[in-house]
Amino acid sequence: MTPRLRVFRGDLTQEAAGAIVNAANEKMLGGGGVDGAIHRAAGPALLEACRAIPEIRPGVRCPTGEARITPGFDLPAQYVIHTVGPIYSGSSVDAELLASAFRTSIQLGIEHRVRTIAFPAISCGVYGYPIQDAARVSADVVREQAWDLDEIRFVLFSEEALKAWTAAFESDSRA
Repeated sequence: MTPRLRVFRGDLTQEAAGAIVNAANEKMLGGGGVDGAIHRAAGPALLEACRAIPEIRPGVRCPTGEARITPGFDLPAQYVIHTVGPIYSGSSVDAELLASAFRTSIQLGIEHRVRTIAFPAISCGVYGYPIQDAARVSADVVREQAWDLDEIRFVLFSEEALKAWTAAFESDSRA
């Protein structure tokens, strides 16, 4: 099954979806940008749910490239999928870790039987990933297989991100 693809500018915290994806840090205890906005909108129960996820090593609940899931609490989304993208270094490993963040988020959503997943521009804020490169990585992941979802959304905060994601999916008939 090939999911419908939507790319648009908006507020991820307002998305009524099976899951929204949080661009989290390894501690999963909130932060700035998308992470802070999601924590504020979901309410204090989200922080408690994140604290309940066991650390796999001191200070790390979700390693870079992996994903964890919690309820959405006060959000219109049923779940929040927390994923950690790489801090951009210019290494070839960056793209592998970013692809893994997108891929594991989708897989976790499917495991929890969500039909719609909404993503932000993972790693493109304070983590410094070039927006055009991140958009291409996400497009490659979406295209790599027929994901068992009804819809994948990219809900982007800036006009620059919207243009980059639109261009990345331009040759894809699902865009």
